Amino acid sequence: MEQHQDGINLSLRHKDVPALAPPDPGPHDSSACRQVTPVLNRVGDKWSMQIVMALSRGSRRFSELKREIDGVSQRMLTLSLRGLERDGLVSRTVTPIIPPRVDYELTELGISLRAPVKALGEWAIAHIGCIRAAQERYDAAAEG
Repeated sequence: MEQHQDGINLSLRHKDVPALAPPDPGPHDSSACRQVTPVLNRVGDKWSMQIVMALSRGSRRFSELKREIDGVSQRMLTLSLRGLERDGLVSRTVTPIIPPRVDYELTELGISLRAPVKALGEWAIAHIGCIRAAQERYDAAAEG
């Protein structure tokens, strides 16, 4: 294996992957994994992550979120907001005017999710080239 000048290991299988020692995962607790799976499903879906990042910049009305989050349907935005509200990550405030004004904002728990969501997004951006290259190699091998 040769090493690139930027400290990146290069091999035939994995290109441009930073050379890091794998972290010690410690003992595996399958019951804990089962317990957190619904939470990870919620915060890991693409619409919820985008909603959290949009709301990290402040309170938003439904229509503002819909405009800001490219490609989300009204139904998916509604379902995602309800799920995030149910999980205690987003609060919904209705102002009784005509028509009613509904604002969404992150709760304290939701605010604590900003940093991990941002870190995951940064990881994805940093590694998208590696992932696409791996997909192309996989697809080419599957076809051939």
